[in-house]
Amino acid sequence: MTLDEKLSRLKDLLRPCGSALVAFSGGVDSTFLLRVARDVLGAENVIALTATSPTYPRYEFEQSCRLAAELGVRQIVVESNELEIEGFAQNPPDRCYHCKHELFSLCRDKAKSLGFHVIFDGSNCDDLQDHRPGRRAGAELQVRSPLVEAGLNKADIRALSRELGLDTWDKQPFACLSSRFPYGVEITAARLAQVDRCETHLRDCGFRTYRVRYHGDTARIELAADELPRLLDAPLREKIVAEFKAAGFTYVALDLQGYRSGSMNEVLT
Repeated sequence: MTLDEKLSRLKDLLRPCGSALVAFSGGVDSTFLLRVARDVLGAENVIALTATSPTYPRYEFEQSCRLAAELGVRQIVVESNELEIEGFAQNPPDRCYHCKHELFSLCRDKAKSLGFHVIFDGSNCDDLQDHRPGRRAGAELQVRSPLVEAGLNKADIRALSRELGLDTWDKQPFACLSSRFPYGVEITAARLAQVDRCETHLRDCGFRTYRVRYHGDTARIELAADELPRLLDAPLREKIVAEFKAAGFTYVALDLQGYRSGSMNEVLT
């Protein structure tokens, strides 16, 4: 299908729902979905639910608030703390299941109390190609993924977001901070804050696509391939190393393979 055909299919899928609650992070996918749902169902029939937690950087939360306001959609903010969920902090390979089950349970309860008929998440077709245990939680709690149903992948969503004038069309990929830890390594509030501080520094230095992977006393930096040479500039490199060490890391390493989504899943078979 062409992009226009996929967009039409998405609208056709949304129209019969009447009203919907969107699990909204402010990322590329959920922002696009929220915009189209608003256009199809009307702003009064759409709610964006955003869950704050230690795994969700403050910067991303503030962006989600701005985007919801710009779209004229009511945003509900709920507090969540995945670290208190049994089985999450130990960081098993199905960690994302526990996180999404918590989020979607909050969405279900809120949708029911407000009389909203359907819950949407922003999964896209590319997510079907990677280890995504959170999708099992969505299936269990009857959360729909209309972007998947419409056959939209990330490239499609970026292109359509640009056509719609959404400034998230070229936003860097985002995943919760828990994804920065190797499976089996305990996730703590202090370690999350450590990673968040270092990623914030990379953003402040002008990098767009990055991850700071936690390996005990070592921070492994992933950057987009076209941004790798810039970090090798001596003054900037020294500044980043100093900040990472101040955050608590002993060693700072640059991953020559560069950024790739879900790199911690490479150990899974």
